[in-house]
Amino acid sequence: MEMKLEVREAFRANCTLGEGPVWDAPNQLLWFVDIKRHQLWRFDPATGEATSAEAPGQIGWALPAEDGRLLCGLQSGLCTFDPEQRAFEPLCAIPGEPAGNRSNDACTDPHGRVFMGTMDDNEDAPTGRFYCFDRGTITPAGPAEIAITNGPAISPDGGTIYFTSTLGQAIHAADLHEDGTVGETRLFADTAEHLPDAHPDGPVVDAEGHVWSAFSGGSCLIRFAPDGTPVARVPMLTANITKLAFGGPDLTTAYVTTARSGLSEAELAAQPLAGSLLAFEAQVAGFAQPLVKLA
Repeated sequence: MEMKLEVREAFRANCTLGEGPVWDAPNQLLWFVDIKRHQLWRFDPATGEATSAEAPGQIGWALPAEDGRLLCGLQSGLCTFDPEQRAFEPLCAIPGEPAGNRSNDACTDPHGRVFMGTMDDNEDAPTGRFYCFDRGTITPAGPAEIAITNGPAISPDGGTIYFTSTLGQAIHAADLHEDGTVGETRLFADTAEHLPDAHPDGPVVDAEGHVWSAFSGGSCLIRFAPDGTPVARVPMLTANITKLAFGGPDLTTAYVTTARSGLSEAELAAQPLAGSLLAFEAQVAGFAQPLVKLA
């Protein structure tokens, strides 16, 4: 099952908690965040250059929108980011969210809706849940009462959505309907069966409908078949792997965010690439993520 690929460092970001990589196909750029350092990163693979903007709080994700801005999930709610002006603008709060929660991960569906999750910032209380943002309207959509949500991730045909419960060591699936409603969730993978000492982090789906999950504390990615069977394991260069995004002109370059948080001084010394943006050439392509429809 182990897939030995040449994993490399794409950029040394030194992220405390790197997360949310997303490929900006129109601009051929990668966006990712460092949640704890309040940074939104822009990485240009053509030049190897990266720049960051300071967000007004913990930023869990940023997704390119149709008008050239990005929609971002912050602890205080949603905001937009203008790449030209490098400016964040508040958009709306997430109704009913506890003050101790924050945004953590998100994705778009084929209709430009955003499915997103919240979590307890102390990573303990089951106060997190999933939502749908549809052109300014936010409604609950998917599981609730989860301490650390990750994902969601959506299949290429838009018909299946995957939700991760990190502390629960489980990935769930549900039918995603044309109108954006979510069906009853079902267990997709009990990851404790495969990596009992690691926790599933951000998921993404490739063009063949297989789910890739990063594993915090697991030093790897695992690729699951559509029936939940693990079919490949990719060893990585540091322990805390947070999420993968497919990018590049043909969407076959895998970019992977990592984290320094939770590692001891000795572990950090032994893992110099902790917090870096990693990359490898995958043997399967991803698919272009739809742009967010803000209005």
